Amino acid sequence: MNIGALEEHYKLELVPLYDREEAKSLFSLAAEQVLLLSPNKLMMQKDTEISFINEQKLLSILNDLQIGKPIQHILEEAHFYGLVFKVNEHVLIPRPETEELVDWIISVCSSQLTAKEFKILDIGTGSGCIPITLKKHLPNAGLSTLDVSSEAIAVAKQNAQRIGAEIDFITADVLTFQSKEKFDVIVSNPPYIRDLEKKEMHDNVLLHEPHLALFVNDDNPLIFYKAIADFAKTNLKSNGHLFFEINEYLGKETVEMLKDKEFIDIELRKDMQGKDRMIKAGI
Repeated sequence: MNIGALEEHYKLELVPLYDREEAKSLFSLAAEQVLLLSPNKLMMQKDTEISFINEQKLLSILNDLQIGKPIQHILEEAHFYGLVFKVNEHVLIPRPETEELVDWIISVCSSQLTAKEFKILDIGTGSGCIPITLKKHLPNAGLSTLDVSSEAIAVAKQNAQRIGAEIDFITADVLTFQSKEKFDVIVSNPPYIRDLEKKEMHDNVLLHEPHLALFVNDDNPLIFYKAIADFAKTNLKSNGHLFFEINEYLGKETVEMLKDKEFIDIELRKDMQGKDRMIKAGI
């Protein structure tokens, strides 16, 4: 079978789960890893025959896709802000909206880094995509990151070592975590999806990504935001910043919560899709 025929096979077989363009993109990601071909070269070599071994590898990936397994988990990697991160079932797959949050933090902090010690705390490590990316782009900052999941911490440590980022890892529950350390920036992308929103989600998320990192009870959806905000009130330095990725449906409620806790200069931002997705606040 040649490349073009197998790409068409992907499109036909994945119709129940993905549209044709999504299926084409999934084939491109799979073929890039298996055949070591960039998307551009893939387009130019559609008549090239695939070896039996590589054909079987690509068909095996297709089988996993058909049962809803995310391509990032199949390939065990995800791209984020120009870096490649190892991912598995213990961590969330990095999302484009989180890249926008990281970009915002970098733009704010780049002008504030001085000779003094500048410290950033990320809460909710996951794959480590936020703290590792920040460390790569703000090398003079000290980065710490916290997660309740030891499995997630293990994945993030591997990513930090492979990418080359010095990070201080803390295994703890943010709902009870205390520290005397002061930070210039605290950032978090905590669990924020309410149970009532599960019906809107794709099965490849519901069945294959860690619910611990995704969901909160309908009756207290801001539980982690409140806890992190309380921690920030005590542990942010003067003129420090708190950054959140948020539930698109709870922007107003999150802003009001921060106002009630007397944060200042609160800014709610939309992502590229026009959804309320991130907040910056000061003390």
